[in-house]
Amino acid sequence: MIENVHPRSASVPTRAIWRTSSYSNGGGECVQVAHVTHATQTGVRDSKLTNGPIQSFGAAAWTALLSELKRD
Repeated sequence: MIENVHPRSASVPTRAIWRTSSYSNGGGECVQVAHVTHATQTGVRDSKLTNGPIQSFGAAAWTALLSELKRD
């Protein structure tokens, strides 16, 4: 299901608008999401490592991930 893990690169727009998870509690264990690679994938990154690697998901994989997370 996971599509790609990549370091910050030309495929990730530097102007991507990253949003912090609404489930973040301010304890430093947050994730952020943004549309990456020309909005065809959703990127996820650690909010503490904003220049670190980004996990990206295609539309079907992102939908499946959210469905699984909502089940818990």
